[in-house]
Amino acid sequence: MNNPSMSTITIYHNPACGTSRNVLGLIRNSGAEPTVIAYLETPPDRATLKALIAAMGISARDVLRIKGSPYDALGLGDPKWSDEQLIDFMLQHPILINRPIVVTPLGTRLCRPSETVLDILPGAQGGAFRKEDGEPVIDAEGRRV
Repeated sequence: MNNPSMSTITIYHNPACGTSRNVLGLIRNSGAEPTVIAYLETPPDRATLKALIAAMGISARDVLRIKGSPYDALGLGDPKWSDEQLIDFMLQHPILINRPIVVTPLGTRLCRPSETVLDILPGAQGGAFRKEDGEPVIDAEGRRV
């Protein structure tokens, strides 16, 4: 399918994360093939990470992943850390960057829960979609359940 949004969507993806896989599936269900950045292998640089955080309109702290990361070991729950310092930690330990972050012409979002991506996809859903756990998200007519 030739879709004008094919090269205008980027997902910062972790293939080991179910939420990230579900978001990628929803993007593809809209007929788009996004640019997929496996951010654990190819982390964003400081300027890109700062731009993503600014585009989402949230703080660096709001992007931190707690579960399955060195968050507790590094003491990142302490409010003493500035956004710049938290970004330093994310650059040193990309697993601290929560995922998936999706960039489309309609906005940039941390797509947790995965349905959040529907708010920024330019294309309509092409048919039914269920999350990996079987939860229906999109019905056969391409409408949100």
